[in-house]
Amino acid sequence: MTAVREKEAPKRLPAAGRRTGGPPHMNMGMPAEKSLNFGPSARRLLGRLRPYRLHLAAVVTLAVASVGLSVTGPKVLGHATDLIFSGIIGRQLPTGTTREQAVAGARAAGNDNFADMLARMHVVPGVGIDFTALGRVLALALALYLAASLLMWWQGWLLNGVVQRTVLRLRADVEDKLNRLPLPYFDRQPRGELLSRVTNDIDNISQTLQQTLSQLLTALLTVVGVLAMMFWISPLLALVALVAVPLSVLVTGQIAKRSQRKFIAQWTHTGELNGQIEEAFTGHELVKVFGRQREVEAAFRVKNEELFEASFGAQFISGIIMPAMFFIGNLSYVAIAVVGGLRVASGSMSLGDVQAFIQYSRQFTQPLTQVASMANLLQSGVASAERVFAVLDAEEQSPDPVQPARIADPHGRVEFEHVSFRYAPDKPLIEDLSLVAEPGHTVAIVGPTGAGKTTLVNLIMRFYELDAGRITLDGVDITTMRRDELRGRIGMVLQDTWLFGGTIRDNIAYGRPDATEEEILAAARATFVDRFVRSLPDGYDTVIDEEGSNVSAGEKQLITIARAFLAEPSLLILDEATSSVDTRTEVLLQRAMAALRSDRTSFVIAHRLSTIRDADLILMMENGRIVEQGSHEELLAARGAYHRLYQSQFSGAVVDDVDSLPQPAVAGS
Repeated sequence: MTAVREKEAPKRLPAAGRRTGGPPHMNMGMPAEKSLNFGPSARRLLGRLRPYRLHLAAVVTLAVASVGLSVTGPKVLGHATDLIFSGIIGRQLPTGTTREQAVAGARAAGNDNFADMLARMHVVPGVGIDFTALGRVLALALALYLAASLLMWWQGWLLNGVVQRTVLRLRADVEDKLNRLPLPYFDRQPRGELLSRVTNDIDNISQTLQQTLSQLLTALLTVVGVLAMMFWISPLLALVALVAVPLSVLVTGQIAKRSQRKFIAQWTHTGELNGQIEEAFTGHELVKVFGRQREVEAAFRVKNEELFEASFGAQFISGIIMPAMFFIGNLSYVAIAVVGGLRVASGSMSLGDVQAFIQYSRQFTQPLTQVASMANLLQSGVASAERVFAVLDAEEQSPDPVQPARIADPHGRVEFEHVSFRYAPDKPLIEDLSLVAEPGHTVAIVGPTGAGKTTLVNLIMRFYELDAGRITLDGVDITTMRRDELRGRIGMVLQDTWLFGGTIRDNIAYGRPDATEEEILAAARATFVDRFVRSLPDGYDTVIDEEGSNVSAGEKQLITIARAFLAEPSLLILDEATSSVDTRTEVLLQRAMAALRSDRTSFVIAHRLSTIRDADLILMMENGRIVEQGSHEELLAARGAYHRLYQSQFSGAVVDDVDSLPQPAVAGS
């Protein structure tokens, strides 16, 4: 049974002016004003990867192997540079001399720097470049990079599966959570805001995990591998390169701290804007009728501007990270080039080692830059995760009993025993209410708006929990039953019809999916659906859109009655089922509902008293209390509240204490 929005519940304000006051359960799920700590939220998000530990272990292994091969490449290419440089220098030396003789000759000529450099080179005087050895070295480098790429692709494939399965489970958990949340959660939760959390925020989490996990792992491993190679080649140059690390961390931390608040605001405003747009388009006709387009557009512009400012601030502040990291990296590159050049000139390092070190310095700063550039994406993803976790952490409805009671012999007898209920602790609604609905009887509930009529039937459905007393169905306390068992015995037809995108046949069969074609047609004929369906070109195969705009209001109501008829409930609830249709359709609806009510206990909520004259029992409610009860004739004869309500409908408008109301001004008075 689909939950309905309680009519007497405190109404939600328009999105532009919504307040968050009221009882705590009415404010669950509202956009967070400030974020949780980044660390705990990020750890909780990563904790959802725990079921895939073996896959993640394989991902880490492949990443280590891939990075290991990648960081070996520059060293191999440095050896190729040494081969080329040695060949060029060797060709310039006299043929037939040894390297030692060439070094001694350079020192004798006073060229000590060239002699020191020549002493560290593997050079053969008079011999040029050894292309055979150079070819082997380049082939080895190509094989290393190719193997690294293949391993990286395999790692990405595995990680993609882990991330998508994690997001799949997250969506399923949110869907299951929504089914366990109490109705008060949705009473105060803007639908667009909730949809934004379930769709936009989860999609953002998926993109964040997909884009950051692989890059973060690769970046960290690259930093470790490159750092090891740098210390192996030259500890001095490695220390020069390391100066950039604390500077990068300091800059990134300061910028990230300022941008995190902006990302929280960005996703909060996104949800609020979605809620506002959803409300505006859902009530598009009313907006046009009352000429409130300018107000709606103004509210949209205000919220859109807030979203723009938050988004611009988040992206701008976090965008400073990349240029800052490039600047720090270039400073490190210049320092390494100068110090490395001096060491080559002094003979302390070979040219190939300097070239390899410069490549390593680039590889060292690049992952740091990547990590810094991902700071905005990480913050955005964690901000979305916090909003999704807020839904997952919302207080759930009380669980069903472990050993639920069952109704052995259903008849449909309903009894209220000293029932009390209120939405807000300081605002009583129903106090000490007792009544009995006998099997097969029709109980009509009438009264002014806000009297508690719909609240009464929603308490039967356990959409809300009682504050005191109890309700029994065939002698069984409904709180001792499973909710699905209870609601499976109840059919409900609402004032606001709900049809889903599908055929008319599918919408009727929603009441009992295992029904046969003959049973569906029988329900349609009994509720007068068949007579208008036969006039449609596709008959029962006519597809209804999600809004049900291709059938009239009365036809939609007839379909919902047929759906309830097919379910064969022992208890029937009709909530203002004829209030929005024309008189001719109302006659058909009354006949359909009369067929539906036969041999069933029925609760009928109605403002039109003509629809409930034949009820076995009429309850007149005011301020959550039953002030009168009896048959139509008995209540008219009592000349009380029901009589006044009846007179107001059939004998002209009657308003209590007319003389106390302010009188309209008369022109010329």
